[in-house]
Amino acid sequence: MSVRSLRTRFSQCDWLNSFDATSVDKFPETLSMTLSSAQQLRHWLQTMVELQRSHNEKVHPEWDQQGYPFTRAIWIECAELMDHFGWKWWKHQQADLDQVKLELVDIWHFGLSALMIQHGSQVVEVVANEVNGARESREPSEFRESVETLASTALQGEFSVAAFAGAMDALPMSFENLYTIYVAKNVLNVFRQENGYKEGTYRKSWAGREDNEHLAELAQTLNIDSATYIEDLQRLLTDRYAEVFSDSR
Repeated sequence: MSVRSLRTRFSQCDWLNSFDATSVDKFPETLSMTLSSAQQLRHWLQTMVELQRSHNEKVHPEWDQQGYPFTRAIWIECAELMDHFGWKWWKHQQADLDQVKLELVDIWHFGLSALMIQHGSQVVEVVANEVNGARESREPSEFRESVETLASTALQGEFSVAAFAGAMDALPMSFENLYTIYVAKNVLNVFRQENGYKEGTYRKSWAGREDNEHLAELAQTLNIDSATYIEDLQRLLTDRYAEVFSDSR
């Protein structure tokens, strides 16, 4: 299955705000309703694996041989996530759930990369089984504690699918939410790499707004059923970026 043939599941409302974290009581119940079959889960996983491999190859053609510290990136992202959720008991903090979801998606990018190296061609089957296993053996936990469990396993050099699912459960966030946001964020990550992110020349703030905000706005203008959704979104990002910085080029 080529990247060109991939189709995403965006609604025509706001990219992140449409995901109402209060609309469900528990992630596992949402997951069981969202994933109507094991085939659907494997389709989502296969799609994400292909997109992640394509992105990683833009960073380095032999990315899986470079010894990149994916688990270090995970526990650092966990700390950033905690800042967005709030953990300081001595001051008032309002959880930014949109940003928390984005941080979880970023963690999944790194975690999936580690799993791809670990399991090779069997990664989809292995992860699908681990996700299903996490659903069956879940134990409710407070969100901050679940993130600490995820960070703890990363500090030991491992990415735990069960710990990640536990964090999603505690937020809550469905696997479909993860998949939908992942696809869009992957498009942005690829765009960043193609425009100097690794070299330090990419500009993350466009006309006073984060590139994430521009991504959300542009995604709403596209036909979600188009087979060229990814390419169309990449083109819109390219045009917007060129327009914003045309005066300085």
